[in-house]
Amino acid sequence: MGELVPIALFLGAFAMVFGIRYLSNKEKMAMIERGMDPGLSKSIVAPKPFLSLKFGLLLVGLGIGLLVALFVAKLNNLTEEESVAVYFGFLGIFGGIGLIVSYVIEKNWIETHPE
Repeated sequence: MGELVPIALFLGAFAMVFGIRYLSNKEKMAMIERGMDPGLSKSIVAPKPFLSLKFGLLLVGLGIGLLVALFVAKLNNLTEEESVAVYFGFLGIFGGIGLIVSYVIEKNWIETHPE
């Protein structure tokens, strides 16, 4: 039974790579049939000026969430199982707060800087 796991992993990885290549080729062929240039779609990528702000605030939120969870777990003398729940809860809450703050900053910047 143990020797089937590596075989299944290899076959799954092969099928995934083959499927991705097959679907990519079908997409390019459909673009050619419609008269579009398939190489053009990859080169035109919209700039994402707030991407680093979003990731930065997400990571700051996660760090603050970890710190708050540590203090809550230590001050309340929680068991290991309870601490895990507190850590995951605070990571989700503060990570979400970081993303919301990023959204508010982006929205305010876009409203104050019309193009």
